[in-house]
Amino acid sequence: MFDELKRELDSIMARDPAARSRWEVYFLYSGFKAVRAYRKSHWLYEHGHYFLARWISQRARHKTGIEIHPGAKIGRGLFIDHGMGVVIGETTEIGDDCTLYQNVTLGGTGKDKGKRHPTLGNNVLIGSGAKVLGPFRVGDNARVAAGAVVLSEVPDNATAVGVPARVVRINGEKPAECTSMALDQVHVSDPVEQALQELRCEMGGLEQQFCHRKHTEPSEDE
Repeated sequence: MFDELKRELDSIMARDPAARSRWEVYFLYSGFKAVRAYRKSHWLYEHGHYFLARWISQRARHKTGIEIHPGAKIGRGLFIDHGMGVVIGETTEIGDDCTLYQNVTLGGTGKDKGKRHPTLGNNVLIGSGAKVLGPFRVGDNARVAAGAVVLSEVPDNATAVGVPARVVRINGEKPAECTSMALDQVHVSDPVEQALQELRCEMGGLEQQFCHRKHTEPSEDE
């Protein structure tokens, strides 16, 4: 028990340069408190004590601003940074060592039955304000940019940005010639800028084709 608690605290300290001690994380971090409350409520939920499980989760929501349904399945080392406004739905599954920033929603679209919420692999990062909506998978080591709206699967080791989100890097490489920069949580291009960049690339390609044809086709004087 104490080894697992130590691991949770250390995993947060490794990802948050502002954390100065385990005591600080334990007593002052709302995300840590919300996850601890989830562990209790999930145990009750798994043993059929649904009302008490929801009561604990709702108390944690009022105290931390983070709502985690007790039916969600969450692995080890989840770090919810800043935390306010985070919502994790009932059928969400989260792997180990994932990071969520404030105002993230792991929700459904209202169209699905049964499994309605996303599945996150291991070591996934979801930027602030991002929405991941639907019963699909976000792969291991994937990154979702701040403000993105993800409506379809994200491969392993991929970066997704925009509204709706699209994959712009896989394994550190651009999947197409003209895509935006990888996520760094600061310098993330907005969707309009991405579209303009693609348009510039297309225009550059057309100009090259025009110049090539101009130099290869015979002139009228000949």
